[in-house]
Amino acid sequence: MTSTLDGCTPWPEEFVDYYWASGHWRGNTLDNLLRGWALQYGPRTALAHGDTRISYAALNRRVGRMAAGFRLRGLRSGQRVLVQLPAIPELVVTVFALMRAGAVPVLCPISHRAPEVSHVVRVSEATGYVGPPTYRGFDHTAMASAIAAQGPFLRRVFTFEPPGTSDPYGGFTTDTAGCHYFPLNSLDSPPEPALALTAGQVAFFLLSDGPGEAPELVPRTHNDYAYQARAAAELVSLTQDDVYLAALPSDLNLAFGGPGIIGTLTVGGTVVLVEDQEPAACLEAVERERVTVAALTPGAARHWLDARAAAGAGAGAGAGADVSSLRLVQIGGNTPPLERATAERVAAEWDCRLQQVFAAPEGMLTLTRPDDPDETVLTTQGRPLSPDDQIRVVDADGKELPDGEPGELLARGPYTARGYYRAPGLNARSFTPDGYLRTGVLARRTPDGNLVVAGRLEGAAQPLDLG
Repeated sequence: MTSTLDGCTPWPEEFVDYYWASGHWRGNTLDNLLRGWALQYGPRTALAHGDTRISYAALNRRVGRMAAGFRLRGLRSGQRVLVQLPAIPELVVTVFALMRAGAVPVLCPISHRAPEVSHVVRVSEATGYVGPPTYRGFDHTAMASAIAAQGPFLRRVFTFEPPGTSDPYGGFTTDTAGCHYFPLNSLDSPPEPALALTAGQVAFFLLSDGPGEAPELVPRTHNDYAYQARAAAELVSLTQDDVYLAALPSDLNLAFGGPGIIGTLTVGGTVVLVEDQEPAACLEAVERERVTVAALTPGAARHWLDARAAAGAGAGAGAGADVSSLRLVQIGGNTPPLERATAERVAAEWDCRLQQVFAAPEGMLTLTRPDDPDETVLTTQGRPLSPDDQIRVVDADGKELPDGEPGELLARGPYTARGYYRAPGLNARSFTPDGYLRTGVLARRTPDGNLVVAGRLEGAAQPLDLG
């Protein structure tokens, strides 16, 4: 297995052979999977956003036409493109279209600004940028223009304008640095023959707050991500009757593939995208769309619970929505973990099952199981997703600790990256010689094999505040 991108750390051949033989890796690119989903689930609703409904067949058509438009505008196989969009259908269409065009999307939080974005452009050598002209008062196009003027890489900016609006920069322009600007909705060309992509290639990059101050690029291959999303969907018994609310920023690993957007599309379910992350808007979407599964950070869960309580007391318009359709709420992400008091409120106030999750952009997922005892669900972050995940809890000297003693969590497995992109020095510090990711998380293992995450180790980088 090779990533075809210099600067990526491959899995050793013996692990590659085992992951293939075990059936974890199946050789499908995410783009080929989308083509199959379009055939299998054609008229079913894939994406919902407000009054917009996009079927599986229509999603595949849009992806094909946008991919051809990207190539017509000069993007080529292997080039990286930074994608900075909120949770709207165009985010999903753009990511798949870039993959179909042979480019590699870099999923960037909409909240990131010039220091983070310029670093990511420089490390990835991104030739393209997709984002809104302006969003909630911030000028993304001006930021992209300034970054393009600083270096030789960024030369194409694609701006998304919501229906009924126009790009204040006019679109179809070229600046003095030689950077070209195009409206995203202009990328509509007859589909081209499929490119020869392999499942061992990097499908996209996630961003991680590693030990350094700047975000690091985490390469995720088609093989490893398809497996992660499929396994997570199976674990929560996701079916085509489920409606998944993407209530976390979609650049997070949990929201994109734990099972998230990709896992829901795998089984033919419906993904509800909510751009407004405020509790009232999200809860209204739960009622309107009859959402069955949602994923939240601990902070967002508290906000939702408090908003409904306030609505019951006569405050908070929209927050008193009917949530009886919910059967499962995932709560987690990186750190900090969910406190017990909030965990107890979920089942009591929403009458649904809670699933605690620890999710790292590098790939590691631990989850409680639907049939776990209540005490396990309330107090732990569960067990690794895959039977072939390998975890260790170690002290400062790397010595494995017995159950019950807290230490740093180390992990490796069929969907956990073996290194950050173009970061050899950081990789030497962040991964052990035998390939374990040093998560920077303080955890302990219970006698029955569940993990209790206590927070980040002193000196480890703090995660983005997305709760």
